[in-house]
Amino acid sequence: MQEQDLIEKLRKIERLHAGATTPGEREAAADAIARIKRRLTEVERTEKPIEYRFKLNDDWSKKLFIALLRRYGLKPYRYARQRRTTVMVRVPRSFVNETLWPQYLDLSTTLRNYLEDITNRVIAEGVHGDTTEEDIITGDLPGSP
Repeated sequence: MQEQDLIEKLRKIERLHAGATTPGEREAAADAIARIKRRLTEVERTEKPIEYRFKLNDDWSKKLFIALLRRYGLKPYRYARQRRTTVMVRVPRSFVNETLWPQYLDLSTTLRNYLEDITNRVIAEGVHGDTTEEDIITGDLPGSP
C-alpha cells in the first residue's frame, strides 16, 4: 500500500463513522468532519461532558488519538506526573462510545497494519529476508534449578 492509499483509506473510515449515506457524502471528507462536529455539538447540548482518561500503548497511538481529538475541536491534556501516553479529554460519554473510540480503533488498526507492512518490507530488503518469528524451545531455562 502506498502512502496516498493509506491516507484515502483513513478518510474513508472517517466518512463511514460520520454516517455518510449518499455517494456525494462518501466522497467529501470535509462533509464528514463537519457532520461529526455537528453531532458532537448536538450531544453536548443534552449531555454533559465528562473527563476521560485514555491510556494508550505507544507514541504512535497517542499521536493518532490526539490528532483525532483536535480534528473535532476537543482539547487533549494530561496532568503533571501522568505517563506520557496518557491523554485526558472532556467529552460526552455517548460521543466517545458511538463515534470517537470506534473511529480511533478503526484508524489505529489501519495505521498499525500499514506500519507493520512497511517495517517487514524494510527489514526484509535492508537487513535479512527471513522475517519469521524466533523458534520457541520448550523445557527449563538454562541455569534454572
